[in-house]
Amino acid sequence: MADKKNIKNIPLDDLAAQFKEMGLEGYRARQVQKWLFQKDAAGFDEMTNISKKFREILEQHYEIKRLTVLDKQCSVDGTIKYLLGLDDHEKIEAVLIPSEKRNTLCVSTQVGCAMGCAFCLTAQLGLKRNLNIHEIIEQVGVVRRELPERQALSNIVFMGMGEPLHNTKNLYPALAILLDPDCYNFSRQHITVSTAGLAPEIEKFGDLTPVKLAISLNATTDAVRDRIMPINKKYNLNSLITACHRMTLPKRNRITFEYVLLDGINDTMDDAKRLVKILATLKAKINLLPFNEHPRCAFKRPSEERVREFQKYLLDHGFVAVVRQSRGSDILGACGQLAGRGQSKK
Repeated sequence: MADKKNIKNIPLDDLAAQFKEMGLEGYRARQVQKWLFQKDAAGFDEMTNISKKFREILEQHYEIKRLTVLDKQCSVDGTIKYLLGLDDHEKIEAVLIPSEKRNTLCVSTQVGCAMGCAFCLTAQLGLKRNLNIHEIIEQVGVVRRELPERQALSNIVFMGMGEPLHNTKNLYPALAILLDPDCYNFSRQHITVSTAGLAPEIEKFGDLTPVKLAISLNATTDAVRDRIMPINKKYNLNSLITACHRMTLPKRNRITFEYVLLDGINDTMDDAKRLVKILATLKAKINLLPFNEHPRCAFKRPSEERVREFQKYLLDHGFVAVVRQSRGSDILGACGQLAGRGQSKK
C-alpha cells in the first residue's frame, strides 16, 4: 500500500484504536510496541509471538522506519556526534557523552530552533520544523544499536537542536515511550527536558510528565536576558519564576537552572547575588556552563578564576552549584554548538 503509516510514530492508545477499527484486539498494540522499542525489531516478520496472519495485516498497513546515520564525529574526550538524515532530507544532530559512570545521550526535538538565543549556533538556522515522535525516539534507537550491551544508555537529555516545549505534541508521547517498561524503560530520574523558558508550558509540565526539567536562565536582569534570549520579551524573569512556583514538582525533583557564563555580560558578582535572590524560594540546582566559543559568535568564555568565584558565592549561600565541563567542543558537539552540518539558514 502506498499510504502505509509509520508505526513508530503512533502513540500506544491511538495504535490500539486503529487495531480495533480493523477488527483486531486492541491489546496487541502493546505487544507490537514492545517489539518495536524494547526488542528493536526491524521488520514485522521478527515478531515471532504474533500470528502470521496478524503480521501480514501489519505489513499491509504499516512500515517500520529508521533514521539514516550520515556521519559520525569523535571528539578527543570520547564524545560522539551523530549527523542523522530525515525522510525530507533535513538533518539533525544527536550527541553521545560517555563517562565512567554513565552514557548520556543529548537528543534534538526540532530541525533548527525559533528561540533565537544570541549565544547558540542552532538559533542561526531558524526553525525549519518540529520532529515527529519517531524522529525523536529513533535518535535513541540509533545509538543503542551501536553500543555494546554492557555500555547501555543510562541518561537522556533533551538539550539538542530545538526547544522541546515548542513541540509538546510530539515530546510527551516520546517521553511516554522512553519511560514505558515495555519500551525503553528509562527511570524518570534519568531523563531531563531543557527549555528556554516558555512559562505557560512550564506550568503544565509537572502534570504531564514526571521527568526532570532544566531551565536556561542565563541572566539576572530582564535587560540582559532580553538581549541574549529574545523569549524573555514575551515571558520575563518574573513570569518565568512564577511559572516555576505553579508547576507541580514530583517528589525528590529539583528544577535545574542552566546558566551560561558569558565574559563581561552575566558573570559579575552582582549577577551572582541577584541569582541567589531570584532562586531563593525554589527547590533549585544550578548548572554553570562557561560559554563554549564558536566561530559565528562574538561572546567569550570567562576566566576560570571568574567562574570559580561565581560558583563559590552560590555554594556559600546554600545552593547546589555545579560547573559543567565542556564535552565535544572540538567537534562542535558541546552545549549551544549543534547546527546539523550541511544545513542552511532558513
